[in-house]
Amino acid sequence: MVNKWYIVNRSIVLVLYLVLCPLVLSAQSWWGASVGLGHEQPYTSLASFDLNTQDANNQLVPLFLSSEGEYMWSDKPFSFAVSGGKIMPSVAMTTVKAGNTLRDAYMAAQAKYFPANGQLPDTLFFTRPQYNTWIELMYNQNQEDILKYAHAIIDNGFPPGVLMIDDNWQRYYGNFDFKAERFPDPKGMIDELHRLGFKVMVWICPFVSADSPEFRELDSKGYLLKNPAGGTAVLNWWNGYSACYDLTNPEAADYFVSVLRKAQERYGIDGYKFDAGDNNCYASAPLKAYDASAMTVDHTTSWAKIGLSFPFNEYRACWKMGGQPLVQRLGDKDYSWEAVQSLIPQMCVAGLLGYAYACPDMIGGGQFTAFLDIKDNEFDQALIVRSAQVHALMPMMQFSVAPWRILSRQNLAIVQRMAQLHADFAPYIMTCARQAAQTGEPIVRCMEYCFPHQGFENCKDQFMLGDKYLVAPVVDTRLEREVRLPKGTWRDDQGKLYKGGKTYKIKVPLARLPYFELVK
Repeated sequence: MVNKWYIVNRSIVLVLYLVLCPLVLSAQSWWGASVGLGHEQPYTSLASFDLNTQDANNQLVPLFLSSEGEYMWSDKPFSFAVSGGKIMPSVAMTTVKAGNTLRDAYMAAQAKYFPANGQLPDTLFFTRPQYNTWIELMYNQNQEDILKYAHAIIDNGFPPGVLMIDDNWQRYYGNFDFKAERFPDPKGMIDELHRLGFKVMVWICPFVSADSPEFRELDSKGYLLKNPAGGTAVLNWWNGYSACYDLTNPEAADYFVSVLRKAQERYGIDGYKFDAGDNNCYASAPLKAYDASAMTVDHTTSWAKIGLSFPFNEYRACWKMGGQPLVQRLGDKDYSWEAVQSLIPQMCVAGLLGYAYACPDMIGGGQFTAFLDIKDNEFDQALIVRSAQVHALMPMMQFSVAPWRILSRQNLAIVQRMAQLHADFAPYIMTCARQAAQTGEPIVRCMEYCFPHQGFENCKDQFMLGDKYLVAPVVDTRLEREVRLPKGTWRDDQGKLYKGGKTYKIKVPLARLPYFELVK
């Protein structure tokens, strides 16, 4: 029995720490911990958030960075709250004064804890749009409609790129064969997609359907997570109840990679969308892993490490793993203006946490429930267009809802131009990506990172692409906006020169994506 005196006194110590810890922090702006909370940053106030059991549908790193060059780090997950802009962690964190700016803090922290390893995911992620079948097909993934979607991409003037076949293509979880009733010739389908110029990824998870041949084999090998009694654990996740690979076991991890490689050889699959590695999946029940000391986040990390064997990969949840050649996507967003407004700050925080190779969800949103009751003629076309403009000068852009199905000819032409703009910027984006692989510098950078102490701490509707381009999309229903330019000389997307250090109100019709090149 746990000693009640211990519980009470531990709670008192925690409360005292939360009260006293802010006193040692100077008045400064703070970012960090959670990509999914990026729109809340720099933090002003926040109820308790637990990195052990929550991830806000996205990547986590136990790191805080300040505008004054300070950072705080913990090797283990913790809970924290924010009051009056002051971070209140539940544990004592390593605190370092690395300089005087946000960039100083980031560069010092990444060099020590998640240095860039010099490698990139496949370059196609950065140079061409990505396409995901989720919103168009949802759980009805099938060969006929996937090929129709792919041909429609080409027929509507969009360049081929990575095509992701989403959840429910496989016979059941833990099995990596296509459903025969929906995919009469999966190898032929993938060959056709390759002929059209696509690379093909398929959705997978670490879960295994119970009472399947794979379940029985993996159970006999000891490759599944256990419950405290020593039996195979059954976890509750968003697609029901399943067993789960214990990827803290090196033998199980190697076996899983070998299974994925066999599927690649059989069907010609180029890579995998690695979903469902969220820490809360492993917090639903007590678990026993191969690594007896493993925490929920260690399972998330073990899942992420599988992707290092595949240059075509994508993750939505992660723990640490910054600086690694893993593609990270923002969590599924609603079809809403609020979601569009969250993209820039969340992408900026992804960069500040070491996830440089990131994609801002799917254009228009990836949360399928938001699309269920919308008829084609009821879409807010401006929202789709503006969302595509936010994506266009990000490291990656991803379509799912088919713009040719829901947009007018005029608005479809705008989105086509955004896809082409992304391709036109590919050489510069690749320059930024290679720099990130060598130095750890983010590709998408918040304004405060690039222009410290000039009042940009709370700027959430502009960002820097590398150190050369300031991008200022419209993220609401207006046809104008204010753009604040840092010091220097800037040339906009229409060729006009501006003197920096000023704020300008500019006209932004629906067809325009404002961006500014730093001339000198």
